[in-house]
Amino acid sequence: MYGNFWENLKNAFKHGDNSLYKLIAINLIVWAVFMVLRVVMTIGGIGDTYGSLISWFMMPASLPKLAIQPWSIFTYMFLHEGIFHILFNMLFLYWFGLLIHQYLGSRKLANLYILGGLAGGLFYLLIYNLAPYFSNSVDSSMMLGASAGVFAIVVGAATLSPNTTFFLILLGPVKIKYIAIFYVVLSFANSAGANAGGELAHLGGALMGFLYVTQLRKGNDWGVPIQKVGIFFENLFGSNRPRVKVSFRKTQSKSGSFSSFNKSASSSKTTPVKGGSEATQEEIDRILDKIADKGYDALSKDEKRKLFEFSKK
Repeated sequence: MYGNFWENLKNAFKHGDNSLYKLIAINLIVWAVFMVLRVVMTIGGIGDTYGSLISWFMMPASLPKLAIQPWSIFTYMFLHEGIFHILFNMLFLYWFGLLIHQYLGSRKLANLYILGGLAGGLFYLLIYNLAPYFSNSVDSSMMLGASAGVFAIVVGAATLSPNTTFFLILLGPVKIKYIAIFYVVLSFANSAGANAGGELAHLGGALMGFLYVTQLRKGNDWGVPIQKVGIFFENLFGSNRPRVKVSFRKTQSKSGSFSSFNKSASSSKTTPVKGGSEATQEEIDRILDKIADKGYDALSKDEKRKLFEFSKK
């Protein structure tokens, strides 16, 4: 990160290592475009045309309709209409996304958002097409919003650092694990209500957030395919910045399996991490020894950040 919130948002696409602000900017831009279209087309007497247009970017529950617009399983997670809908989604994305960025880095934050959105969409499809309760509404139901991806980040952050405390108005200090639990339970309780589709997507995203971080601790990054696509487009649009390549191999320790990292022959002895410090091979070895002796949770925030930064490919 390189400035205050508005500076980061303004320059979101001019700098690397800031997927949090890129995600917020994309959501805001898409919302603004469709808001202008809705107002102009409604005033112009073609509001029905606007409804047909936006439906092509919303995700339908009907499998035949989804087959006609398969891109919607991706586009729906960047689409909002109501001002409060996008406001609360972006606030949660920002608050919990900062924590994910601190521990896991920019790329894994983007991976988790996309995977959470995909998991939420698939869970929504699965329940709507299998549960008898939704049989009469499956053909007319459609979904939009970043909530599934945001829930993945919220639960991912709570899984990664459950005792981190947020100060909430009226409530005071609250550990984020309780915030995550509250919203997951609330979504489950409302999953048969008026916004059933959205609540089901929340649950799918929340599950992905938990599984992603759990697997990442075991050395399995489910976001690698997403990351490769992102790198492809970065290279496609002329990003020629040199990269330090890091490879890893799994080793078994008495506290469970984790990843042991070895720098490739083409890289230097150290690799830069956020905050300006550099993690040496000896320092990474020390961190891995600490995991073997005391477990992953014994690491400090700085050690966790260095370990994940060092593991980037």
